[in-house]
Amino acid sequence: MLDPELLELSSDKTKAELRLIPNVNGPVSQDDIMRLLSLPEFSSLFPLEPAIAKTVAKINSLYNQDDGKFELFAVLAERRDGTIAIEISPDKMQASLKLTAAWGGKQIDLPEILTHLKKNNVCMGLSKLKIQALLKQLGTLKAGEVCQSDIAQGKAPVNGLNAVLERKVFLARERLLQPQEREDGSVDMRNLGSLIVVKANDLLMVKHPATEGTPGYNIKGEVLKQKPGKDAVLQAGTGTDFHPKDPNKLIATVPGQPVETRTGMNVDDILQLKDVDIGTGHISFKGSILITGDVHEGMVVKSSGDITVIGFVDSATLEAEGDVTVSKGIIGRQIKANEYSTNIHSQGQISAQFVQYSNLVAKGNILVTKQLLHSHTKTAGSLTVSDPSGRRGDLVGGVARAEKGITAVVIGATAGTKTDVYCAMEHAELKQDLKLLDESVKAMVVASLDIEARLNKLPPKSEWQGDAAMIEQIKMMLDEKNRIMDERTREELEFDTFKQEVEGYYEKYRIEVLKHVFLNVELHIGPANHRTAREHGTCCIANVSQEINFDYNAKAKAAPTA
Repeated sequence: MLDPELLELSSDKTKAELRLIPNVNGPVSQDDIMRLLSLPEFSSLFPLEPAIAKTVAKINSLYNQDDGKFELFAVLAERRDGTIAIEISPDKMQASLKLTAAWGGKQIDLPEILTHLKKNNVCMGLSKLKIQALLKQLGTLKAGEVCQSDIAQGKAPVNGLNAVLERKVFLARERLLQPQEREDGSVDMRNLGSLIVVKANDLLMVKHPATEGTPGYNIKGEVLKQKPGKDAVLQAGTGTDFHPKDPNKLIATVPGQPVETRTGMNVDDILQLKDVDIGTGHISFKGSILITGDVHEGMVVKSSGDITVIGFVDSATLEAEGDVTVSKGIIGRQIKANEYSTNIHSQGQISAQFVQYSNLVAKGNILVTKQLLHSHTKTAGSLTVSDPSGRRGDLVGGVARAEKGITAVVIGATAGTKTDVYCAMEHAELKQDLKLLDESVKAMVVASLDIEARLNKLPPKSEWQGDAAMIEQIKMMLDEKNRIMDERTREELEFDTFKQEVEGYYEKYRIEVLKHVFLNVELHIGPANHRTAREHGTCCIANVSQEINFDYNAKAKAAPTA
């Protein structure tokens, strides 16, 4: 064991110095040196491991050599101040402070930390409490030990909410979902309640304006811009106007039937008929049509608003710019392959209790509350075949196409009736639209940078401020730049919306089966397809990695939505 007197502090008390004669004190090991450095006088100093290893090797090489009779000097440890390290996340939203306890030197204090933060431009989102807690922890550490904590956090921007148009009245189609309760508590499925009509000054729709959102910041104090919500246009239509004290409220100006449009509401005049048959002839009316009886074979009914039929539609044609609602049923017969005697076309939604051997085309949703049999249905929205309780609703035979998903209680039949079901078929078109939008945004970025470069190359203002032609040219450039920026902002918002739609497309648009899928059902979701060779229970059918997937654990919807 080496004599403790061989190691002493330097004159300035900053280093541990070893003085020994190799032939007298050797040979030595690294452990011998470390035992000397563990003495109370030196234990707080930072051991210089490379110097220690070199000194041990030199002592042992000189031991029993002629040069080993001379004194050897080496610095083995030194005082070191505490250190500060700041780690900043790549997105500059978080900063972490790492403190190392001093080796006998100056300990870190708050002013030094603040100076270091300033040097690294960390100025926002700082937590004084966390910094103080770190300093307190530092005081309990041994020399060289480390404590670390996040001490600054940026604030992400909060994007604005999109404007929402909230309808305040029921529509005719919603009567199918509102069977009337009898006094004894049972439900009368045939009694669908009173007709949906409004009076003058009734509130029809409220616009909840888009919000701007709030900007954020990163830890370096740079402002992070938010994306404002997308506006929605509220327009007064036929028979409606804005509330005199609130432009975000739409009210009725005349009594009639409320009809929802893409940008607001109309209140249509109502043409009321008992039946449409050879006695009335074909019907074409600017407004909504209410037929309290039936539409008979061969008749054509056209409306610029809604068509509501309290009875049946039998082998007839209905065309509406609004919704088509048939309280009882739509009946047809097959004329030849893929051709039926009943045709229903709606720019809005189609609703009925049951449908058979008919052709239904809608831009809105299609709702059948009991049975959809051997028919062709096509909608840009969703198809629901279910009653309000989710207990009854059979989709059997024919071809059903619904871009935004299908919900049915039962699909197919025990006899293995061939039934073709299609949904979510426009993914490729959406991806192409997204690509074109992305290219458009990039083109506007290039155009904006080009204008910016041209403006930067302009001579000093003093050289052209009196030149009217030059001023006009510069004004045109600035106007064009602002126009491009506005258009770019609009398209970037549209791009984000499209991107979310594309990325979540197959997760959002699926086939929900509340009870049963029978065999011989052809399922198409995007490019994926599958023909059932066995029966399936309650499940959610989706396109997963371009294959049809049956999820039996998915929670089925309890009831349809209009």
